[in-house]
Formats: sequence, structure tokens, C-alpha cells
Amino acid sequence: MKYDYIIVGAGSAGCVIASRLSDDPNKSILLLEAGPDYPDFEHYPDDLKFGYNQTASAVDAPHNWSFQGNTTPEQTNPIPVPRGRVVGGSSAINGQVLLRGVPEDYDAWATLGNDQWGFTDVLPYLRKLETDTDIQDDFHGSEGPIPVRRHKQETWLPAQNAFYAAVRDQGYPNDPDMNHPESGGVGPIPMNNPNGIRMSTSLTYLAECRHRLNLTIKANVTTHRVIFEGNQATGVDVESDGERFVVEGSEIILCCGAIGSPQLLMLSGVGPADVLKALGIPVILEAPGVGQNLRDHPNVRVPIEVQDDFPLNPEDPRSQVALRYTATGSDLRNDIQIMASSFSSPISGDPLEAEGIRFTCILELAYGSGHLKITSTDPNVQPELNYNYFQDDPRDLSRLNEAVRKCVQILEHEDYKPIVKRLIEPEAADLASDEALNLWLKKSVTTTQHISGTCKMGPDSDPMAVVDQQGHVKGLQRLRVADASIMPDCIRANTNCTTIMIGERVADWIKQG
Repeated sequence: MKYDYIIVGAGSAGCVIASRLSDDPNKSILLLEAGPDYPDFEHYPDDLKFGYNQTASAVDAPHNWSFQGNTTPEQTNPIPVPRGRVVGGSSAINGQVLLRGVPEDYDAWATLGNDQWGFTDVLPYLRKLETDTDIQDDFHGSEGPIPVRRHKQETWLPAQNAFYAAVRDQGYPNDPDMNHPESGGVGPIPMNNPNGIRMSTSLTYLAECRHRLNLTIKANVTTHRVIFEGNQATGVDVESDGERFVVEGSEIILCCGAIGSPQLLMLSGVGPADVLKALGIPVILEAPGVGQNLRDHPNVRVPIEVQDDFPLNPEDPRSQVALRYTATGSDLRNDIQIMASSFSSPISGDPLEAEGIRFTCILELAYGSGHLKITSTDPNVQPELNYNYFQDDPRDLSRLNEAVRKCVQILEHEDYKPIVKRLIEPEAADLASDEALNLWLKKSVTTTQHISGTCKMGPDSDPMAVVDQQGHVKGLQRLRVADASIMPDCIRANTNCTTIMIGERVADWIKQG
């Protein structure tokens, strides 16, 4: 059978596109996923269903690819890079934050030559994907598949209340709606987890269309490469139950994420020629931008030991409140986020093993970028990931330095006295000078799991652009990419919401022909 559309990757964007394209009963859609599928909610695994204990993203968790990456020369050990290996993708293992980028993010994409991606262009799709259960106005959706809610202030845990009081006393405004275009300050985080249930794109978009006869969902299928005839994509070479075979499609859409999509392009002969030739892969198209422009949000964790009588419960919401502000001297609005967590566990350790509470300082728009490249022709071997934090611009380091010092100030607030026993790290010696703190940052920095930009969209004048603004791979036909990898730069927010929006936007273009 030849399908009208083959979608590779059933994640935040892939499930959206499969759902929207299957609206047309005359079109046949095949959705492929390397991980398992759980179509019935009653059999949905607890690590995916319940988001608060964060076991789904733990190293070697059953639905986590458990990748590793390198950050800075000062770090001797690789960092964990969780990615979802299940229908629903990373939306099935993430932290359930449904936060949009600020309008300037999307307008910056338009300025780079993607003139159909400005804020006013994407706002209808941001509204289309959601049902905001708290706020009804022109900026929020009320009929979309993804539920959005904010923890009511009367439900905030003691550590969240202390954080809010301390930050407000520092002069930051109350921010009741972080998805408002003029958002800024401290307030509740928009989340897609009513009653603590992580509402992935599998439980939302895909659940609404699974019954359709024109949609075929195949889980536990590894895609080895895209098949080409000349410059046209004609199918995919896949493996299932130990068998290799080719599935044909009129259009191939890669939704494998910012790691998987550039990996699959390179395995298919599309990418930097030197990388492909070194592995003996025939070059279908030299595309130097594939795997470059790796964008992310560097973050550092500031863990805190609590008083002996302070309650810690891993089943409680970890984060309810956050601060977003503009770093001193920065012209990038809301370029820092500090999240307050009411339960903290050691990085790479047992998610249910308490070390106390913590702040997470996130650089929301880094100037630096990294890269990835394949090191094997085996799709099961992860690409080499180099995040390259702090190497390109000193402003990245200085902004996080300021954020950590702000956390230390916050802890001095009166409301933290019954909570805090001591700051675990950075230690006093690390805080003694900016040089010492910068060294600690270089040794401690990790990913916020918001990798993007590795198949960036852009005009023909940009030699590093991989796709045009409708997702078509430049120089090839019948092949698109539609996921976080096509972002020209990371947004100043968690990436899941924008990735879902990308799925909505590209699905509309595909349907228009």
C-alpha cells in the first residue's frame, strides 16, 4: 500500500499533524513511532500518566531515549538528555509546562526571512491548540485539544508561597497570565496537567482520531532512512519485529524532534558531506546546516537543604510558580526564568530521593549554539551532542551568574526561615567572586531539555537553512520537517507549546496543497 502521507515520529508535532491530516477521509496517513503505543487510558503507564514524580524522564526510564550530551570543557561527565520514546514523544515525559514564547521570539523568526511566522501569524494556532480553563479572551483558546490551567494561589505549597513573597518584595510585578503578550514578573505557570495527569499529544490530539479508518499508527518501528528517486522522497526504509522493508508514501514528513530529525536526514544522505562521506553514506544532497544551530536553554540548579520538620512529598506538584525577568543590561525581554521547586532530587539520581527544594535558573535565550552529528549508520546509536554552552558570548555566562546571586538574595527573605537549613550549592567559596561562580556555572550547567534549531527554517539566502518556512527540505521534493528542529532560534519559554503550534501551522499548509 502507498500512503498519501508518512509521518515519522509520533511526538509533540507528529501526533498533531496526523490528527489534522486525517480530517480528510480521502487521505491515507501512516504514523510511525520507534517506541510503544498505549491507546487505552486505563492501560496507560503510571510514569507517563502522573507528571509530578518525574520518573518518566529519569535516566534509563522505560520510555526515555536516555541520550547524553556534552556542555562545556570544564565538565568531565556528559549530561543526561531525556527524550520521549513512546507515542506522544517528549510531550509524554515532560514537565507539563505549556508556556508560549514572547511575541518578540516569533517576530524575530519573521525578521530572519520567515515572514509567515510572526506573532500575529502564529497566534491563531497558539489559540487553536489549547483550551484555557482559567482565562477567556482574544489571546487564549477555548476549543483546542490541550487543556491549560494554573495552580490557584490557595493551593500553593509553602515553598511556592515563600518564593512568591520574596520576589514580590524585591519589586517584581504579579504575573497572573504568563501567556499574555506583555507577561513578566512572578506568577503561576501555565500547565497542561489537570488533576496531575500529563496530557500529552497522544492523550489529546491522537485520542480524538484513533478511530479513523484512514489513519494507521505503527509503534515499535525503527526508521533507518528516507528513500529517494532522484531528488524526490518516495518512502521510508523501516524495521519492525526484526524485519526490514520499505513503505511508500507520496509525501514524507519528519517529526522526530531536534535530535531525531537531523539524525534521520543524515542517515538518508542529506547533511554535511564530510560527515556523510566519513561514514560511507552516499550523499543525496549536501546540506551543511543539518545538525548545526543547536539551540537550548542552559540551566543551573540551586539545591537547598530544608529544616528537619519541613515536609517533602514527591507526589506534590514540584513547581507552581516562576519568575521571568530581564537580566541587567539585556535588551532581550524575559531572558531569565527562575523556577521554584518544592521537591528536589539529585540530577541523574532517583527522582523520588529528596535532597530538599531548589531553584532552577534558566537562560531563556542564549547567544551561543552547539551542534550534533551522527557517528554511526545505525539509527539506534545516538548522535554526538555538543551543546557548547558559554563558548560563543560572555553575556550567556554573566546573565546566569546574576540569576544565581538573585536566588541567594531570595533565600534571605523572612518567609524562608522556617524552610531553609542551608544552601547546598553553590558553596560560599563559589560565591566569593564572579570568577569563582563562573567556574561553578561551567561545571554545573545542564540542559532544560529544550533542544531545537538543528534543521532551521530560513530563506534561500541563508546557506545554513535546511527547510523553507513551510517545512520543505530545500533542494528535495515530497519531504518536510515539522518539529522543534525547524525553529531558527529557541523561544523564551518551554518548547512543547511552540512545537505543537508548529505541527498545527505546517498541517494547514500541507492540507492546502
